[in-house]
Amino acid sequence: MPPATSGAFDDQPSSALISSPRTEAAAPATAIATSTATATATAARLADLRHLPGSRGLRRTQLALFGAGLATFLLLYSTQALLPALSADLRLTPGQASLTVSAAAIGLALAVIPISALSEKYGRTAVMTASVFSAAAIALILPLAPDLTTLTALRALQGVALAGLPATAMAYLAEEVHPTALASAMGLYVAGNSIGGMSGRLVSGVIAGSFGWRWGLAAVAVLSLLCAVAFRVLIPRAQYFRRGPVNPAALLRTVTSHLHNPLLGRLFALGLLFMTVFGAVYTVMGYRLVAAPFNLPQGLASSIFAVYLVGTFASAASARVTGRFGRRGTLYLAIGTTTAGLLLTLPDSLPTALLGLVLITAGFFTGHCVASASVGRTATHGRAQASALYLAAYYLGNSLGGTLGANAYHSGGWNGTVLVALAAMALAACVTLYGTVHARTTAGHAVAAAR
Repeated sequence: MPPATSGAFDDQPSSALISSPRTEAAAPATAIATSTATATATAARLADLRHLPGSRGLRRTQLALFGAGLATFLLLYSTQALLPALSADLRLTPGQASLTVSAAAIGLALAVIPISALSEKYGRTAVMTASVFSAAAIALILPLAPDLTTLTALRALQGVALAGLPATAMAYLAEEVHPTALASAMGLYVAGNSIGGMSGRLVSGVIAGSFGWRWGLAAVAVLSLLCAVAFRVLIPRAQYFRRGPVNPAALLRTVTSHLHNPLLGRLFALGLLFMTVFGAVYTVMGYRLVAAPFNLPQGLASSIFAVYLVGTFASAASARVTGRFGRRGTLYLAIGTTTAGLLLTLPDSLPTALLGLVLITAGFFTGHCVASASVGRTATHGRAQASALYLAAYYLGNSLGGTLGANAYHSGGWNGTVLVALAAMALAACVTLYGTVHARTTAGHAVAAAR
């Protein structure tokens, strides 16, 4: 009788297999291997079901988050172009009026970590929806504010409401979009941020030039509400979100560990310092252009925010520049470009002031892109919290720059604002130089130890 083949065992009862000790030992290993292979295959199929390049789901996701990003930055900077009009109508100094910008940035910075953590329990889509609609609802009330105190308090509350979008949107994209489409999806979301930042300033400023600052804010409120509706209609249902508990103790441990990481600390500082320059310049430039010797109308002065589009191109080019010069080399280039732009704005010449603004914007976005991208690569755990900490430092820098820059302008004119910005860039250069020296020293010690 011929020996039984492996196929012969397929029709035998399980008791027939127990008689072989060798088979007894092999069975668990086979079961484990089969289980692992099945899990791997299942995971691969799930990954393939994420939104792929060219899919309808990806297009809806991109458009929805473009609208969310547009609404976020429409609202966050809606009062920045209105500061001269606010000062004239409410009899405010530049420093007082700038509080309407700083308050929103501070609210967002303080709330971004706890509110983004809530998305782990309640879901990314739910938190983003609540965030964008509540911020738009507050925007509808802003034009009715009777005084600076009320307006500033509402702006701070609006910043807290907006905090549910930035980090949560990034987490949603990472979970729902296929890795091959993630870069383009993230790029369109950032483009929405950039265009929203420009549009909010342009729309509010131009309308305020003809109808007053209250109508400027009302126009931004209506646009942001339309963006919120578009986001809710378009956003696909989350398929890969897994609800988890919010553990304050674990969150605190993660945040503390990030704050004790020297490299992450330097990156947070760079985000704050670059944004200090950007906040100071864009908060005060409107005052400078409506005053002597330029004497531009409010609507025309607000059109300078179209320069913000330079940031979109600088962001796109930053990856290529980093590939050529390295991260620290690109940071030095960004600091040098921003510094050159600041110096160009000193003469009372509109062409050189605009050229300087172009360089400042390009330098800022390049430095911001390098620093923010380095955070994700540096953090070995809790990357979402690391990104949230960077965003907190970034928006605190915006608030710091706007307040210091406006107060410096009130006491020392445009030269005072430039001095504040140059000090921030000098500190950024020191932070980057320290990182360069530290990296070379560490490499030298490693080489010496290897000998």
